[in-house]
Amino acid sequence: MKKLLSLLLTIMLALGVLAACGENAEDVPNENPATDQNQSANKESDFPVTITDALDNEVTIEAKPEKIVSLIPSNTEIAFGLGLGEQVVGVSDFDNFPEETAQKEKIGGMEFNIEKIISLSPDLVLAHASSAHNSEAGLQQLRDAGITVLVVNDATNFEEVYESIQMVGKASGESEKADELVADMKEKLDGIKNKAAEINEADRKSVFVEVSPAPEIYTAGTNTFMDEMLKLINAENVVTEEGWPKMDPEAVIEKNPDVIITTHGYYTENPVENVMSRDGWQDITAVTNKQVVDVDSDMVTRTGPRLVEGVEALAKAIYPDKFE
Repeated sequence: MKKLLSLLLTIMLALGVLAACGENAEDVPNENPATDQNQSANKESDFPVTITDALDNEVTIEAKPEKIVSLIPSNTEIAFGLGLGEQVVGVSDFDNFPEETAQKEKIGGMEFNIEKIISLSPDLVLAHASSAHNSEAGLQQLRDAGITVLVVNDATNFEEVYESIQMVGKASGESEKADELVADMKEKLDGIKNKAAEINEADRKSVFVEVSPAPEIYTAGTNTFMDEMLKLINAENVVTEEGWPKMDPEAVIEKNPDVIITTHGYYTENPVENVMSRDGWQDITAVTNKQVVDVDSDMVTRTGPRLVEGVEALAKAIYPDKFE
């Protein structure tokens, strides 16, 4: 009898242990407390890393940067897009996205404050090819102070934007996040292009992009990022001159665009009304049909993760029925 009771007790205990194991497997999150530490260690093991920057400098980064200063908004947006917001300790006076940039130390505008940057003790300064030649002396002072300076390329198309993101990702130990961000951008852009491809030739819109208002009207011509974006959404740029030409108002009237896009609303009051009320422009198709739209300049000019949002904004402005 005792043996039987002992056997029953053993079976009950075994069943209890199995049940407990089952509960643990279902109820306890599948987390390894060492996972984050292992990921961090893996990122640290990626260093030192050597990168050829936009000026063909071989830049060696000894360890994962803990403090980063960005000299231009596009670099800042890339850094935040990679989840490096806490590491960013200084940004330019022009930075306004994301909102957290308002809490970061400001290091100046086109002429950055060298002393301020040095005082922040950054491990990495993200410079930009668009201004690097004009500020080479200042960048050299930062290098002489023992600060690593990486000059990011001045992207002129989406492929080069992807390269910029991957460069910053590699420099910061976030290559995996950079690849994920690029893949996400490509997927969204493909979706926009696929929709645009459905637009018939007869429905294709002609567009005039105004980047600076009257009396000094400037526009985006061929071989510009804006021109590439228009092509991506199956729209025609009425300007055939290369670069950023100054336009005579009469020339715009003659081109008679279906849509007018302005990108200067951040500093011009009522840009749409400004265009709609111009003498002689009332017969332009875009004005007649009230298809004059101001888009966020930052989204269509900053070569960072939000560019895809900029393309979508353009698509909605030009083809509102197709892109709702």
